Amino acid sequence: MKKIILLAAITVFGTATTSAQTAKKVVKKETTATKVETPKVDGAGMVFENETIDYGTIPHNADGSREFVFVNNGTKPLTIESTQGSCGCTVPSKPEGAIAPGAKGTIGVKYDTARPGPFTKTVTVKSNAIGQETKVLTIKGTVLPAPATEGAAPVKS
Repeated sequence: MKKIILLAAITVFGTATTSAQTAKKVVKKETTATKVETPKVDGAGMVFENETIDYGTIPHNADGSREFVFVNNGTKPLTIESTQGSCGCTVPSKPEGAIAPGAKGTIGVKYDTARPGPFTKTVTVKSNAIGQETKVLTIKGTVLPAPATEGAAPVKS
């Protein structure tokens, strides 16, 4: 009798665990890249792909040049009047001439990577864009300290 009860318990337990571990088939939907349509504005417009550039952690004296890409989503030419960095270590550049409706443009920025440590700086863009005559962009990251020079005498304490 004990053997029958034990056999029945094992059968019930085995069936329960087998069906509990049966994975439901999950159908993943394919993610297709959909182009986000930028709204049109009456006049000059400016929509950035990214308003923040994260340099991440970069070596000392690495290339600090990056670009903010934007598109003129307006019906009239866009003119970038000026670009201004928040300090002397951030040097922005602007496109020369007007950006036609639907055309892309770039705002270049170069950060001085000779300054070790974390940084967050801004670039102020002034333009004729309707509703956003002044736009603030951000760069951030961390510059590693300069590597120790070989042959340098150890510091005595």
